[in-house]
Amino acid sequence: MAGLIDLKGMNLDANGVFMLGMTILAFLIPIVLILPPVPLQKSDALLQTHSLAGLGAAKSNLKKQHATATHAARDGQPASVQSLVIYPVKSCKGIELGRSKVLPHGLQHDRIFTFAQLRSPFPAPAASDSNNSNSINKGEGEGECWEFITQRQFARLATVVVELWLPDEMKLRRQGLNTTTQREVWMILRFPWRERGWRGWFEAMAAKVAGGLRAEPQREVLLPVDFPSEEEVKERGYTYENVRIWKERVRALNLEKDLSEELRLYLGVSNRLGLFRLDPAALREVHACAPSKESAGYQPVTGFQDAYPVNIQNLNSVQQFATEIPKDAGLKKLDILRFRPNIVVSGAPAYEEETWKKICLKSGSSGLYNPLRLHIACRTTRCKLPNVDPADGTRHASEPDRTLRKVRNVDEGAPLKGCLGMQSIPLFDKGLTGDDLETWIGVGMTLEVEETGKHVVPQ
Repeated sequence: MAGLIDLKGMNLDANGVFMLGMTILAFLIPIVLILPPVPLQKSDALLQTHSLAGLGAAKSNLKKQHATATHAARDGQPASVQSLVIYPVKSCKGIELGRSKVLPHGLQHDRIFTFAQLRSPFPAPAASDSNNSNSINKGEGEGECWEFITQRQFARLATVVVELWLPDEMKLRRQGLNTTTQREVWMILRFPWRERGWRGWFEAMAAKVAGGLRAEPQREVLLPVDFPSEEEVKERGYTYENVRIWKERVRALNLEKDLSEELRLYLGVSNRLGLFRLDPAALREVHACAPSKESAGYQPVTGFQDAYPVNIQNLNSVQQFATEIPKDAGLKKLDILRFRPNIVVSGAPAYEEETWKKICLKSGSSGLYNPLRLHIACRTTRCKLPNVDPADGTRHASEPDRTLRKVRNVDEGAPLKGCLGMQSIPLFDKGLTGDDLETWIGVGMTLEVEETGKHVVPQ
């Protein structure tokens, strides 16, 4: 009998514990839904004063890039600007825009940063002292050189998300901040990263609570975009160093101090990893196939682009080329973003852009933007970078590079190389100098060909 009573008592205790647990859950679930246990990020403060630049996926002008009929050339109708894309960090994900300011070195904020690794004639792994101020300030040693990196070597760069946060005047006013002085632009780099053990489990759960079941934990790096003053350079511990872009050495600002070790490990870089900010006072001059300084009214320049400030891609050309590529599980459709365009054109016959020498983009009767003229310098010779899928960073073993070299070997100045797209240089109204050398470009502007001719890639 006593055993039965004890058993009943145990059942009663279990029921009580169950009811207590349910009560606690009922109390906590609404709190978790309203205030999820997600770790705060430094960038969260930007939501109060800044707005995210760019078009979201739902508003992308490239959603129907594979619809051939949509972008076909039509008699009596001019070609037009279908999309605009910038890549603030060379080889990382781009940002699609509806409009952009155009500067001598390209679309505003395009390729003003590049990652680089410190190369050495002797083994030089990324030691733990890469975050040591003495190591950073020391810069290049004997025989060492900072060399830019791209998806050619490190395909995971394609998965590094870049966000630009621009000051929002309305938000600043609501915060009672000075809209004249609070004008700093910020950049956030986001990349997948999960710690091992229980920390990784918590990060995964927090990511799914905040972003949905498919969300994965990420790390972020917060960086200033505007070029800092000399006082800020010293305060933040940045250094001026040379970085090699192809055969050129460019003096730029190294923001290595702000990078995380996790980012280097994620990318798979074994050497020291730096992030260089273009110095507006040390732009790279462009001479080959470019208008002269006297003709253009200014010396053509570029930033961390491979060679020229603005790349143009014709959607019809990409679609036509796509029909030549053998498709497989690794390449079902050819995304135009594999070719890293700045300006995507719709409504022009396939490959007609290769005859353009000078074009003018106009906003039509709206008069929203002044006409923008572009000098078309040469074809774009292609390497193996387009083999990397911009969506997930996977690298195809051979395509589209193999087909490019086979069917797009069309330039006598670049034998055995495939060409797709055109390189261009902005032209500005005569008499403008310095900071006045700027204009705007917007989606929907119509394209007028002012001059045609033959192109040969400079050797």
